[in-house]
Parts: sequence; C-alpha cells; structure tokens
Amino acid sequence: MHIKKYDTNYSRRRFMENTVKGIGAGGVLAPLWPIIANAGDVSKAYPDELLSIEMYTKGKVKTGDVITADNVEHVKDLLDPIAYMHVKDMGRRIHIVEPVKDVSRIFPTEYLEATLKNQGKAVIGADGNVYTKSGEPWIGGTPFPEPKNGIEAQYNLTLSWGRHDFSQYAVRDWDIDSSGDLSYQYDFVWTELNTTARTDGTVWKGKKDLLRYQSVFFTAPNDSAGTSFLNIWDYDQRKFPELHGYIPAFRRVRQFPTNQRFEPLVPGITLFLSDAWAAGDPLQTWGNYKIIGRQPMLGAIGSRNFHGGYHDNWEKPVHGGPKDQTFFDTYMELVPECIVLEGEPTGYARAPVGKKRVWIDVRNQMYVAYVIYDRRGEIWKSFEPHYAMQDNDKMTRNDGAFPAWSWSSVHSHDVQSNRMSRFVQAKSVTGGYESNYDPGDVDVFNKYLTVQAMQRLGG
Repeated sequence: MHIKKYDTNYSRRRFMENTVKGIGAGGVLAPLWPIIANAGDVSKAYPDELLSIEMYTKGKVKTGDVITADNVEHVKDLLDPIAYMHVKDMGRRIHIVEPVKDVSRIFPTEYLEATLKNQGKAVIGADGNVYTKSGEPWIGGTPFPEPKNGIEAQYNLTLSWGRHDFSQYAVRDWDIDSSGDLSYQYDFVWTELNTTARTDGTVWKGKKDLLRYQSVFFTAPNDSAGTSFLNIWDYDQRKFPELHGYIPAFRRVRQFPTNQRFEPLVPGITLFLSDAWAAGDPLQTWGNYKIIGRQPMLGAIGSRNFHGGYHDNWEKPVHGGPKDQTFFDTYMELVPECIVLEGEPTGYARAPVGKKRVWIDVRNQMYVAYVIYDRRGEIWKSFEPHYAMQDNDKMTRNDGAFPAWSWSSVHSHDVQSNRMSRFVQAKSVTGGYESNYDPGDVDVFNKYLTVQAMQRLGG
C-alpha cells in the first residue's frame, strides 16, 4: 500500500518518531527554530492539518465555531482530560479562533529577543543546574528552545515564570463550590523579581546565588486582607525556597515547611504555590522527568483572551456549571505541536501529589495545560492558563516600547472536591494595586519582597 507523504496521519507518525528518538527540535516539515529566527512565521514548519482546525477535524469544526457537549468529541484528543470533562458534562463552551502564526505574538518582545540572542549558550552543569558555557548563571530567554529531554523542557518553565524580569499581577479571584455557588472572592497581588535569568542579561544587585524573589499578599476581603507569603528561591535547584508567611490573626511572620507548597493559600481557593507556571517548585526537588509524547492541542493563547477596553477592570464574562458562573469565556486555537511532559515530586516525602502532566507549546516553550494526579494515580486538579498579547481594537497595553504579553486568566479546578477557582489578571484590585511589568523608580524589593514588607503589608 502506498502511503501519501502528507496524509492526515503524517504528523502523528512524525511526532511518535521524534518522541522515541528523543529529537528535541520542533516542526514537522522543517526545523522550527531556524524558521522562527529568520521569519517568525511558523507556517513553513507544519502541514496544513496542523494549521487549520477545519482540516484537522475533516470539516467537523472550523474557526468561528463554539465547542459544546454536542461537538466536543471531534476535538477530544486536543483537550486535557479535565477540559474535556468541563465541556462534556458541565456546560462549558470554548470559542475557536484562527491560530497565531507570527511567533512574536506569543512572547514578550524582549524575552524573544533574548532567546534568539542566547540560543545555544545554555548547558546543564554537573550539579544539574543551568549555566552558560562559561559557567555563569543563565543570562536570559528560553535556555533550551529545542529541548532534548524532560529536564530541559522543565527548565524552560522554571527559570523565568512570567517571561519578564519583574512582574506584578493584580489578581481578582472567584471560588465556586460544588453546587455552583460563589463561596469566596479574593483580591491579591502576586509579585515576581528575577535576580538571574533576566532578559537584560544582568544579575540584579549582584545576587548570583538566587533565582527570584516572589511574594503574594491578599487585599480583600477584610478577614483575609494582609495574609501574605514570601518565597526566596536559590539559583541551585536542589535547594528548597525559604517560605515565609504572615497571618494577620497571629500578627507575626513565620517560616513554613516545604510541604506547605501543596496546600491552598487561603480558605476556599484551589491555588497552590506548587502550581505557579506549572513550575512552582525548584526543578530538582522533582524528578523522573520524561517527555511521553508530542501532539497538537487546543490552547488559549490569542489576543481575544485580553478583555481590556471591553469589560470593567479587564474582567471576563462567565458561564456554565450549575449556576452559570463556573467558567470564563475562553478563546482557543489549534497549537500545532506540544510536548507532553511528566514529572514526580521526588523531594517531598509527604507530598499529596503523585505526578504532574504538562502540555508545552514548542514554539514558545510555555505550558498550555497542566494536570496533577494524587498518589493513587487519580486525576486531582487542573490549572489551565489563558494567554494574550494585550492589544485589541479598544486598547493596547504596552510593556515598555512593545505591546505586553502575559497570562490573562486561569481556571484552577479541583475535580475531587469539584471546587473551581477562576481568576483574572485585573487592571487593579482593592488597595489600588495595578498590574505592571516595569517597576520604574519604585523600590519594589523593599516594598514587596522582604520579610519586613510582609509585616508592613499585613499590618
């Protein structure tokens, strides 16, 4: 029997071959990263079936359609198991949009420039950490644009979470219980400051032994306002972060044990510190990383997921679930190739998590879906991000001289308790804090990222 070279199963065969052979380069028709470096348009790297949902589904789904329980079977293999369940059983709807082909639309501009500039300079040292070939801490951008194994793929997520040297997110969260009712609503601020692995190629304040400072503090409602946490990450990914917390009821800062990373930050929320960017724990405190496959996926990565100018405070319409308020409206597109990565929390003897599975877009090495399993091997929780270049026909939000790219919202669903936390990167939250990526003249370290700052913010 003659097999047509580019029939609808060609990509599947190619993905299987690359996974078995451990080939790290993305692309089916041609290597992806040389195309990105030369033109930025990924079309030449993939056959039409991976660039068109209509061709992929043989006409059953097309751009402009809405995925519902009536047609979700046609895209079941393009969704993580919890997203599929959302649509099949809980009334969720997913809008299908035209895929992004210009790769500059799925990166912060300066991060993409650093990735291209520093490509080929990263190595993993004898201690398992990432260095330049001269032995210095990583100098910015994605260290392994073409990861050859699971450790390299995970490092692409770990070293720079939000792909900015500094990020502060004003976050508004709604927690929906199993009956579909709103049980909690929180405002909080999440701050990240990288000391190394920075896009500007510098080491912040000479702190080569650290990777980042990260804090989160709650500003509403009143009974939770002031609750705050501070993570101080070593550059050495074998070491656990220092985790400090301030609880207003006790009026003091205390240091938390490492297994606190697998618990809700406040009552009712399903967000764990471990969830952050599918890389919330130091890389070498997990292990058994392996790439188990490659596949196309539906991912929420386009500008339609930015609601600035359309909705107050950049919030989003909701639908689905028992009371029609469980899910944000989301817009997904066909991502032509994802790495499917698994890892296990080997450094946490009492971790309730058994393993995680992460789907990573090979074009920007950012995750588009993330699911964790408990120690029995049962699906426990999903953490589904929605990204966007922050421009639309109503407004453009700049990151320096360029339109900003970041996450816009998240679904964090604990399916075992059937509790959904959904949150947005808002324009601002209670207390007047706003999302931003440029600290300007503000001393953000002393204001947000020290133990003394936790006490002050909690007071």
